[in-house]
Amino acid sequence: MATGAKVFVIAEHRDGRLKKSTFELLGASSAAGNETHAILLGDGVAEMAKELGHYGAAKVHLVQNAALKHYTSEAYSKAIIPILQSGGAEVVLASHTPTGRDLMPRIAARMNVGLASDCTQLSFDGGKIKVRRPVYAGKATCEVEFLGSGPQMATVRANALGIPKPDTGKSAEVIQANADLGDLKTKVLDLAKGSSARPDVTEASIVISGGRAMKNAENFKILEEMADVLGAAVGASRAAVDAGFRPHRDQVGQTGKVVSPSLYIACGISGAIQHLAGMRTSKCIVAVNTDGEAPIFQVADYGVVSDLFTLVPLLKDEFKKVKDH
Repeated sequence: MATGAKVFVIAEHRDGRLKKSTFELLGASSAAGNETHAILLGDGVAEMAKELGHYGAAKVHLVQNAALKHYTSEAYSKAIIPILQSGGAEVVLASHTPTGRDLMPRIAARMNVGLASDCTQLSFDGGKIKVRRPVYAGKATCEVEFLGSGPQMATVRANALGIPKPDTGKSAEVIQANADLGDLKTKVLDLAKGSSARPDVTEASIVISGGRAMKNAENFKILEEMADVLGAAVGASRAAVDAGFRPHRDQVGQTGKVVSPSLYIACGISGAIQHLAGMRTSKCIVAVNTDGEAPIFQVADYGVVSDLFTLVPLLKDEFKKVKDH
């Protein structure tokens, strides 16, 4: 009978809250019977260790240092690698967020092991993992296995695995670890935060995106109003971002953010391959476009050939009625 692996999950947090994608990784690992560890870095973040235990972490390696208050790949990798080496990590997982995409390649290179990025499926078989990840801008997927020795490393797309229910009766053993960071060559001087109170597109369960057909930045207000009714995030195509309608942080696509929400509503987006690569793994896709031949309809579960400026306000009113009742 195969035994579980020793799995280390790099916990990600922002503004004092752990990211839901971290809970997905912990839940998937613990459900497979693995020895699940979490690595929690920061400054004044000890309280978060308890919540990691509720989602499946048996042990939490806590590293607190003023230099870790804000993320840098240099400081974080210096703190994490000794924990992985001393702990005998067989599998290392992180979310495929901007942080995970930056940090995990650096750790993999330092440890001379391979990395599978942007995975949409993850399975465990004893001490080994198999992952599936999109290739050719999402037109196909390939299954990846790891060869040789050393930790198997992967980043997993948010919303790909599902968030488990927390078990408040479970707790994790907290291991205080000291970070020998040495002389750091990089330092965060300032953080500029967006003013939006809506969820980030990578973590939201519902995303409403607009394309070039929105015509201008002001017209995105109709998408924002519907998003507020649904508790959704507002995204944009590259064409809309390039036109200055939305900031780059909202861009969904191959050169923007990759999303896998339960519901993706594309308004006035034609469906260029660059955009499809960033959202085609959404559980349900609804497309609204005046062009019935638009490529977006080929991947949509539901398509409406209509003027978005007429349809979206009607949808908002109907969603509000459903929500109110």
